[in-house]
Amino acid sequence: MPSTTLTLISSMATKALLADLVAAYSAQHPEVSVAVTSVGGVDAARRVVAGEAFDIVALASDALEKLAASGHVAGDSRVDMVHSAVAVAVPAGAAHPDIATEAALKAAVLAAPTLGYSTGPSGVQLAQLFERWGIAQQIAPRIVTPPPGTSVASLVAKGEVALGFQQLSEMTGVAGIDVIGGLPEAVQIVTTFSAARATASTQPDAVQALLAFLASPATAALKQRHGMKAV
Repeated sequence: MPSTTLTLISSMATKALLADLVAAYSAQHPEVSVAVTSVGGVDAARRVVAGEAFDIVALASDALEKLAASGHVAGDSRVDMVHSAVAVAVPAGAAHPDIATEAALKAAVLAAPTLGYSTGPSGVQLAQLFERWGIAQQIAPRIVTPPPGTSVASLVAKGEVALGFQQLSEMTGVAGIDVIGGLPEAVQIVTTFSAARATASTQPDAVQALLAFLASPATAALKQRHGMKAV
């Protein structure tokens, strides 16, 4: 029976990856049980700031930096886990627009009847890209914003979004969609996801052991299977 229980909160982008990483860790350390809560990244940060007790917080690195600055996570405990790139998907069987170049991607965005992207860090950067292209106002009525905890991929699968943008990890293995590729290199958006010990944790040694595992070279192949690159 586990003698130590750790609690971890993460954004949805790493939900499936962390489930597999935690399962691998628990297999090696049966004395440790890890309970993972995965919600929208903004909501996760809000819950930590509100004082909800967790042992580990796993979010985009910039969100963790803010939590460290406000004293909610221990900055010196942070480990970078993965680099995660944005991919583009259409409903299964739909035509695949050309997205090989920045100009082609812009044309595909302008032609899409509906568009969807996450409310997380990648979505913020996509919105900035559309602003830079000068098309933000033109496409605004066609943007479908997923409710908190709902993936863009699921909306693409239902046909509610014709062209969806999200972390490749959140699109991998989703039925009902075709992932047509990543963003062109010139405008690719890569988010680093990291983990750190919450200052509210009373189990620093157990936390550090798990953090070390999450960042260890032994997890690289598993991360790749989830569409991410080990840091």
